[in-house]
Amino acid sequence: MVTGVSLDSRSVHPGDLYAALPGLTTHGAAFVAQALSTGAVAVLTDPEGAARIREQGHGTTLLVHPEPRAVLGGVSALIYGTGEVDLRLIGITGTNGKTTTAYLTTSALTALGHSTGLIGTVETRIGDERVKSVRTTPEATDLHALLAVMEERGIDTCVMEVSSHALSQHRVDGVVYDLALFTNLSQDHLDFHDGMEDYFAAKAVLFTPQRARRGLVCIDDTWGIRLAGQSAVPVETLTTRPGGHADWVVTVDPTEPSAFTLRGTGARGGVDLALRSALPGDFNITNTAMAAAALVILGEEPSAVARAVLTDPRVPGRMQVITAAEAEGDGRISGDGQTPGVGTTASDPRAVVDYAHTPEAIRAALAALRPTTPGALVVVTGAGGDRDRDKREDMGRAAAELADIVVITDDNPRSEDPAAIRAAVRAGAETVASSRGTRADGAAVEIVEVGDRHDAIRAAVAAARADQARTGRAATVAVVGKGHESGQEVAGQVLPFDDSVEVAEALAQPAGEERR
Repeated sequence: MVTGVSLDSRSVHPGDLYAALPGLTTHGAAFVAQALSTGAVAVLTDPEGAARIREQGHGTTLLVHPEPRAVLGGVSALIYGTGEVDLRLIGITGTNGKTTTAYLTTSALTALGHSTGLIGTVETRIGDERVKSVRTTPEATDLHALLAVMEERGIDTCVMEVSSHALSQHRVDGVVYDLALFTNLSQDHLDFHDGMEDYFAAKAVLFTPQRARRGLVCIDDTWGIRLAGQSAVPVETLTTRPGGHADWVVTVDPTEPSAFTLRGTGARGGVDLALRSALPGDFNITNTAMAAAALVILGEEPSAVARAVLTDPRVPGRMQVITAAEAEGDGRISGDGQTPGVGTTASDPRAVVDYAHTPEAIRAALAALRPTTPGALVVVTGAGGDRDRDKREDMGRAAAELADIVVITDDNPRSEDPAAIRAAVRAGAETVASSRGTRADGAAVEIVEVGDRHDAIRAAVAAARADQARTGRAATVAVVGKGHESGQEVAGQVLPFDDSVEVAEALAQPAGEERR
């Protein structure tokens, strides 16, 4: 009797099938002895792994397949009985907006009285239980185990972020989503994908009958338009473009940018919702609209959806306003991202932490903050090592297009030389700064390089305070790139580091002491 399945020999339980897969550096067959000693009753592997296991003299049952990862999802679904789960599944893919849309959808479902699960970049939730996530989309073995637990606990709807890596690596095999959402596509993960066409193709796989029953596609970019045209499942479209034509059309109130109407003419017939984004930025209007349209498509009552999406989603590291009060451990959370939050003094700049780590996301985040920043807009940014190198200069350009002071620092340098990464980001920023000339107040755009991220955040707060004191106008500090992450990967080590904690502590220090 096989009762579970595991990819990690260290987490095998009695009765498990151990999946001994080929890896980049080590084959899983090297750990079969450990898996068997802790109770594995069979092994799934490829021909090479099978030969290694026989050479080691292990007499266990072997399931051999030329591409074991390609069948792991189906095997996991069979073992955990999740081929047909009794809960609604919503899968969200796209370069930007997956996490926020997932949180908005989950918060609204909870407000509508549903028992919800959430699987994504920040955390996994089963009802009120929360566990920090290791990756955006779990391995197939863990995913099917989670779905089985959710079903046992009476969860009726699960909202998932579905990454392009997960689709390419068969992590969501054996799962069919009731509704698949596509937010947008822009340059990212080209260290993994062979160009934008390959990246798009990976996303498009979600919109096939093997993966989803129907879809909702934002057609604000050309990739969305292409996807809607080639989808192999029925899709409804959504646009926020003025004069755009889609099944769902967003019209922003010109007198109140966070307010908008959402008109739908899709399968549910005429729907007209008056909505408001609880988070700043045009992109969050799109995210809110996607969440609302998805719920209506799934059969929720439109007027109830309009009320439910106003529920504060509390998205960690997504346009998250940070205050000095949070460094004091009083648990207070700041407000709507438009104004200084609880615990912020008149001398403090507004401070925001965001996960923006692509050029388009940086532009969108700063564009959201610029209209509500009378004084200097200061951004702290960097780029990750061992990842898409071609986007680094464009990230610097994006930062310098709208920010008045750009502080370039380390993100997750990983195995690369941090100085070389910073140099690429700085080159892009300086190109824009030299052509842009002066800021609105006549001062020059500043490009500052501070390698240590701890010091960089404090330098940014100090610069914002100084500008605020000089001009008398409220400044904003935006720390982008790492968002919710609680570690920084440097030379093979993951060191404790949390942007929100660092920002709160910098704000809590008296003016003039931020650099210590």
